Amino acid sequence: MSGAGASGAPSGATAPAAGFTATIAGVLVDTRHWIGGERLASTATFTDRSPIDGTPLAEIARGGAEEARAAVAAARAAFPGWAATPHRERARLLHAVADGIEARLEDLAAVETADNGAVLRSHRRGVVPRAAHNLRFFADRLLALGHDDFATRGHTHHVTWDPAGPAALVTPWNAPLMLATWKIGPALAAGDPVILKPAEWTPLTASLLADIAAEAGLPPGVLNVLQGYGGEAGAPLVSDAGVRRISFTGSVPTARRIARAAAANLVPTSFELGGKSPLLVFADADLDLAADLAVEQYDNAGQVCLAATRLLVEDSVRDTFLERFTDRARVLVQGDPREEPTGVGPLIHPRHLDRVDGFVRRALADGATALLGGGPHTELNERTGGTYYRPTLLTDVAQDSEIVQEEVFGPVLTLQSFSTEDEAVALADDTRYGLAATLVTGNRERAARVGARLVAGTVWVNCFFVRDLAAPFGGSRESGTGREGGDWSFDFYCDLKNTVTAPKGWQRHG
Repeated sequence: MSGAGASGAPSGATAPAAGFTATIAGVLVDTRHWIGGERLASTATFTDRSPIDGTPLAEIARGGAEEARAAVAAARAAFPGWAATPHRERARLLHAVADGIEARLEDLAAVETADNGAVLRSHRRGVVPRAAHNLRFFADRLLALGHDDFATRGHTHHVTWDPAGPAALVTPWNAPLMLATWKIGPALAAGDPVILKPAEWTPLTASLLADIAAEAGLPPGVLNVLQGYGGEAGAPLVSDAGVRRISFTGSVPTARRIARAAAANLVPTSFELGGKSPLLVFADADLDLAADLAVEQYDNAGQVCLAATRLLVEDSVRDTFLERFTDRARVLVQGDPREEPTGVGPLIHPRHLDRVDGFVRRALADGATALLGGGPHTELNERTGGTYYRPTLLTDVAQDSEIVQEEVFGPVLTLQSFSTEDEAVALADDTRYGLAATLVTGNRERAARVGARLVAGTVWVNCFFVRDLAAPFGGSRESGTGREGGDWSFDFYCDLKNTVTAPKGWQRHG
C-alpha cells in the first residue's frame, strides 16, 4: 500500500541512503526488520511517503512468509528466558525502554509527524510522553499484580498469571508509536515476547523503538519488528502456530480475516476496531463546552477510532449549538503539521483521501447539505502535494444512510437532532458499532440514566478522550472483542492458573 502522491516541498527527508537507511528530519532510521536482536533485510522493498507533501521518506524492507517465520522463531527462542525473568527485572527493563523514549522525544516526534502527518506539537506534548507512560504503567502494574488467596473447605486457592508465549501485535497508522507501546507494554510485562507488525503506511517509529529497546538492554528476540504489507507479512504472522496471542487494532474486515487464522490454532485475540460514536448534546448542557468537544473531533484530521462523528443535538438548542460550533470550526488552521498554528493536518494517504471523499460525495448526492467543508482542500493539495481534506459538517442526513452508519475515518461529522431522551438514545445506539459515546448534559440524573443505556465500551460525560491505563478499554458489537488496560491486559496476555492446595497430606521427611 505504498503511496502515489505527487512530489512537493520537502518534508524533512533526504533520499534514502545506500542499503536500508534514511534520514528523516535529521534522524537516521534503519528500515530493515529487527528480528532476534539483529537487523535483517528483505530482497524487496516498498516506498514510504509523507502525507504532508507526498515526498518519499524511505525504502522499507518488504517482509513475507520467510521473515514472519523467522520473527516467530526468534520470539519462541526468547520465550523461556523472558518468561523466567523475575518480575522486578522485567519491570526495570521496561522502565529503561521508557527512559530511552523520553530521551529521544524530539526524534520520535519529528519522524512520526513526517510519517503520519499528525500535528507535531501533539506528538511532543502528548503522544510520545504517553508512549513512555504506557511502558511505565504496565511495568509498575506487574509488580502490584495479584489476588489474595482464598479458601474452599480448608483448601487454599492461589491464582497466578503465567506467560502465554509469543504475541503478534498488529498496529494501525493513525497513532503508530502510542498504540504500539499500548500493546507492547502489557505483553512484555506479562512475559510474552513480541512480534510487532506496524502498518505499512507508518513503519518508521517502530524501527526507532527497536533501537531504543536494544540500547535499553532488552534481550534478543523479546521485541521483534516485522515490516511489510498486511497480506504478505501480517497474514503468515497471525497464521503461525507458534503465536499464542494476537492483538489487532484496525478495520472490521481485517479483524475477520485474523479471527479465521487465529481460530485454526485456537489463539486468543483482542480486537479494537471501528467506531461510529455519538456525541449527545442535551438542552441543559453547557453549549460552549459542547461546541468545544464537537470541534475536538477533528483532531488528527478525524483519523481517530474514538471520534464522536455523529453530533446528536436536542431540537431546542440546535441552532445555538450550531452557531457556536461553526464559529470555532471555521478558525481551525489546516496545513503543515510541523507549524505551530496548525490544528488539522493531512489525511494519511491519497487512497484514504479518495475513500473519505467518496463517502462525502455519495452523501451529498443523496441529499445531505455541507454546512462546512465538503471536499478536499484542493488549493492546499496543489501547492504542497499533500492529502488535506477540509473539516466537514453534513446535515440533512437519514439515520439509515451510509454516512451515518459507516466509519469514514476522516474530518467528517454529521448533525442530527432529537426531541426526547428516548429518541436520543435510540439514535445513538442505532449502528453496528459500540466503541465510545460522549454525553453533554447539566443534569447528573440524566447523565447516569442515559449513560447506562448507551452501547459503548467507554462513555464520557462532559469530557472527551480522558484515558487512564487502569481502566478497561475496548468496544462492543463490531467495535471489538475483549478489554485491555489494568489487570484486564494481564488476563489477556497471560494464562491464568489456579493452584489448589489441600490442608492435609503433607509428609514430614528427615
